[in-house]
Amino acid sequence: MPEAMPVATKKLGLALGSGSARGLAHIGVLRALREVGIEVDVVAGTSIGALVGAVDAAGKLDMLAATFQRFDWRRMASYFDVVLPRSGLLDGAKIGALVRAHVPPENISALSKPFAAVATDLASGEEVVIRSGDVIEAVRASISVPGIFTPVRWNGRILVDGGLVNPVPITAARSLGADVVIAVDLNHEIVAAKNLKPLLARDRSEEASGFSPWAQTIAQSVRELTVHLRQRAMAAAAPVASSPAPTEPMPNIFEVLLAAINIMESRITESRLMLDRPDLLIRPPLGHIRFLDFDRAEEIIEIGYRSAIAQLAAFARVRPPSL
Repeated sequence: MPEAMPVATKKLGLALGSGSARGLAHIGVLRALREVGIEVDVVAGTSIGALVGAVDAAGKLDMLAATFQRFDWRRMASYFDVVLPRSGLLDGAKIGALVRAHVPPENISALSKPFAAVATDLASGEEVVIRSGDVIEAVRASISVPGIFTPVRWNGRILVDGGLVNPVPITAARSLGADVVIAVDLNHEIVAAKNLKPLLARDRSEEASGFSPWAQTIAQSVRELTVHLRQRAMAAAAPVASSPAPTEPMPNIFEVLLAAINIMESRITESRLMLDRPDLLIRPPLGHIRFLDFDRAEEIIEIGYRSAIAQLAAFARVRPPSL
């Protein structure tokens, strides 16, 4: 029977999960790891986890944190490159430019450590682990939420968000050679915390002025159409005494789509974690953080940091901090 691998020779992998704005917690987790002296050897990321992972592998994590800490809704709106009608509402090119500003190397092989981004083949439904090629295209493919961002063409495939198949890419980290894996799951509290009702509920009429005039026109048209249809529906229902009056408006198309994706990813994560457990699982309590709450960067990063610190004492028994 072969002897167990000495702890000192083990390669540490980090699996950063999907979760949109909740993914800023990955920055806090990475800060905590460094604070206690734990060096990550390989990084795999899905969706926002791929974005943060690529920036970390380029050694620009603090710069990314500073960028998001300056975010407000007006600035975030500037990254919404609306392309209606297409295979997605947003092109994603401006997000790519944001990543490029923080990732100088153009090729994954030029990063300081092995990196992989997880995407989904839209035609076959297969998981695609991108370990080579252009960093920005890999990240753009991994974050391409269906219906929101346009898909990415890559090696003859049409790729979308990796969260559809592998929201917490533990297997991808192992494919990079990791013997020990720390995984960060951002979605476990989402449904339980009723984060889905609705996802974009805050009043942002003032902040919406940061959008381009065309985007503002579209948004206003959607609001007016929603009000008109709701009034017609209420008028039609009024004569029916047995029908209770609606207590709240129906969610819009964005809320429905994003809520459905959140539900799906949280359930897929539960199933995959039953089959492939990491050596350490960090689950920051982010049920109150919504899909686009990037303007709460400091809070989210701090939650990730505190959650990681709380778990690292147990991890020390698997891999000593000196490694």
